[in-house]
Amino acid sequence: MTRLYTIHPAIKEKVPGLRLGIIRYHESKLSATPKLLQGRVNLFMENMRMDYLDKAVSDVPGVKEMRSVFKSLGMDPSRYRPSNEALIRRILQNKPFSWVNSGVDVNNFLSIQFGLPAGLYNADKIQGDIILRSGELGDVYDGLNGREITGEDKFFLADNKGIFGSPFVDSVRTRVDEATVELLHIFFIPPAYNRYPEEQILRGAAEMFTNINGGSSGIDGQPFLIIS
Repeated sequence: MTRLYTIHPAIKEKVPGLRLGIIRYHESKLSATPKLLQGRVNLFMENMRMDYLDKAVSDVPGVKEMRSVFKSLGMDPSRYRPSNEALIRRILQNKPFSWVNSGVDVNNFLSIQFGLPAGLYNADKIQGDIILRSGELGDVYDGLNGREITGEDKFFLADNKGIFGSPFVDSVRTRVDEATVELLHIFFIPPAYNRYPEEQILRGAAEMFTNINGGSSGIDGQPFLIIS
């Protein structure tokens, strides 16, 4: 099914150059996280702790850039922490990685590797077109953090049914589990981000995801989409 993916003009005006990197996965098979992936993630985290032993979280590329986006859109990044920063903070504080399944854990690993917020969604639970927009009065969803998330003074991904995801916490409605076979992978890329080229991020993400979870990747006849 062809969908439209857009960023609302009001967000473009406040944060010129903000992009969404989008990948679609077909007929994947999620499972308990393989030991090989766990080993790779653990090694990466150990190296990251060594690299930033005497540095601040804000020194990790991608953290300051996403905090700046939040501030430009009226969100306090210390209260609503970007998901990439939350993951990186856990690593640098030597807290354990929370293993969920082979899809979610690949997503979280890619988020810390590239320094970007990233969300993985059950494509079958998304209705119609997708837009990145500001929250409105009455917008609400049950977050994966166990809290009710309200829309005012924040920004979200939304479909025809309402808001379902964000760069700080996603919704229960579009969560993925081991029964999910059609998935949508969305990276939030700040204007000032220049750590890796966008194409490298999305090609690398698609390759890793399908290598571990099977299936194929592609969207609207392209390997991925970059929306700005």
